[in-house]
Amino acid sequence: MKRGLSDGCYGVFSTLANPTRIAILERLQDGPLNVSGMATLLEQEQSMISHNLKLLEKCNFISSERQGKEKYVFVNESTVPALFALVETHARNSCEVTGGLSLWHVISMMARACESLLL
Repeated sequence: MKRGLSDGCYGVFSTLANPTRIAILERLQDGPLNVSGMATLLEQEQSMISHNLKLLEKCNFISSERQGKEKYVFVNESTVPALFALVETHARNSCEVTGGLSLWHVISMMARACESLLL
């Protein structure tokens, strides 16, 4: 049963409930990267990075532009840093079990909570 949450809530948190996507967003907060550079930094195949970038772009967490043969990816500065800060503050102040939990773990828990409310 829905309790005032939209499908958008589930979509946002389920998109973020993936360690690779969180790692991508964390890296992009330091500045734009090209896809091949990101694959090297995260030690993952370029095809896996590209797959995850498509999902992040669909939710407008990132944008991209071509510069010659390279595709550069930029974090959405108007929402991602604030979202990360909010999640970290919430986890620190409100979650019973936060010791040692990563941002990804906290967001995964929030995604499951949204999913259960939508059922």
